[in-house]
Formats: sequence, structure tokens, C-alpha cells
Amino acid sequence: MTTNAIEVRGLSRASGTFRLDDVDLVLPVGTVLGLVGPNGAGKTTTIRSVVGMIDTEPGSVTLFDGLRPGHPDVAQRLGVVLDLPFVGPEWRVDRIGRRIGGFYEHWDEAWFHELLRRFEVPTTTKVGGLSRGQGVKLSVATALAHRPELLVLDEPTSGLDPVSRAELLDVLREFMTDPLHSLLFTTHTTADLDALADRIQVLGRGRVVWSGTVDALHEEFAVVRGAGRPDPGTERAVIGLRLEHDRWDGLIQLADSALFGPDVVVDDATVDDVVVFSARHHDRTEVTA
Repeated sequence: MTTNAIEVRGLSRASGTFRLDDVDLVLPVGTVLGLVGPNGAGKTTTIRSVVGMIDTEPGSVTLFDGLRPGHPDVAQRLGVVLDLPFVGPEWRVDRIGRRIGGFYEHWDEAWFHELLRRFEVPTTTKVGGLSRGQGVKLSVATALAHRPELLVLDEPTSGLDPVSRAELLDVLREFMTDPLHSLLFTTHTTADLDALADRIQVLGRGRVVWSGTVDALHEEFAVVRGAGRPDPGTERAVIGLRLEHDRWDGLIQLADSALFGPDVVVDDATVDDVVVFSARHHDRTEVTA
């Protein structure tokens, strides 16, 4: 029985000034993993390595306990949604199944049209005439229509209005009711993590900053705020220190909160806080606004 839908070990890649540096990622079957981080952190590069669009060496990527990206069995079991529809702009929406359905053993034309109906994607329109949001929904419907076991989605809610976003999240939750299904997605929207993710992985400057459950993140980190500047003895505990006029803030390990005196405010950390302050810390720069 397959235990890991995705296993990434030591993935590294350099392109210009960007470097993906020794990234590990494991997605157990039946799990939803949200990949988060600022622009340029390496999220899309990681996603494209997982689905076989770019070279994965040095490092290794396997799917379904041992298959390499690009293996014929992977294509049948994997659904992918990237930033734009992969079908031709001149194709009519309701004829997509006729063009690509034959490549998939389990293509379900009825399910495809049901998803188009639920997403309110106009079926007689050419792909190039769809709005960005409609294009995203079409891509999701196409990825789901061949009944995959694993979905890999890059910013699936980008460009969607609140109603469409809620409909998409409902469909993804339905997908995950099957214990053999797995989902990896990138997002900038914290609410998507709350709605879907079992685990999150934070990337910063091409490295893994943190990985664990959403609950564990809240239990591990806090945000601190104070006047002036932190004492030299406690400043070392502050991640991503920011000085703004006569005040400062930063991220700390919750266990270190006892180091700070009563004049310092300690608040719960959000996922966004961990992303922002970790990115500053990784830059090894002191941010002064």
C-alpha cells in the first residue's frame, strides 16, 4: 500500500540569483500540505520539480512510493493545476474531453461537465475567452475529471471571487474524503490553510524555514512588540527584528517569552507572521521602516 504520495529529498536548483537549497518535503497519503512563503521563496520551483516540469537533480523526487515524475503511471494518478489553463486557447470548453480524455484511463466526461456546471464555467466559450477566474476553475475541473489520487495545485484560489473560492474549497474537501487521496497546494491566503491543510511547510529564500501542523505553529511561535530596542541579552532570541521609529517587533519561540519583561507585549503568531519575520531573518538584515 502506498504510504507517501510525494517524497522530496535534498532538492537543489540554481537559476540566476535564485537557489533552491536542499529542500525536503514529504506528503503522506490522505494528507493535505500547504506550501507557503513570500514571492521568490521557491514554491513554484518546488511544485514544478514535483510534477516533472524541471530537472530534479541534485536531489530526488518520487511519487507514490518510488515512481519518478514523468512515469506513465504518474500521469494517470496525478492532477495538476498551474497558473494558466494548459489547453489551447482556441479549444471550446465543452470539447476538451474529446481532445484529451483518451489519454486517461479513468476520464469521466460526466464528472467533468458536472464540475463545469458547479463552477459556472461557460461551456460553449473558447478557452481564450474565459476570465482568469474561469480559467482557474476550468483547470481544476480538467485535473479532477480523470479521477486522480494526487492533486498538485499552484495558487488554486488566485483570481477567484469569494463565492467561487468557497465552491472550489468545497470540491477540494470532497476530493479529500477519500482516504487514498492527497493534496499539495501553494497559497498566499491564510484562510485556505485553515480550510484545507493538515500540515504546512514554510519556504524562505529557497530553504525550508518550518514544517509541521498549523496547531504546532501556533504552539511554537509568538510575536513580541516593545518600545525602544530589545535588550542585547534578549535580542538574539528575536527572529526578523524590525525597528520602526521608537518601537520594535519580531518573532520568537514561544518558550522564550519568559526572557522578556512586563513592558513587552507577546501575541499569538499567525502563519503570515512566521512567513514575514522568517523571510526577514533569512535575509540577515535588520529592517527599519
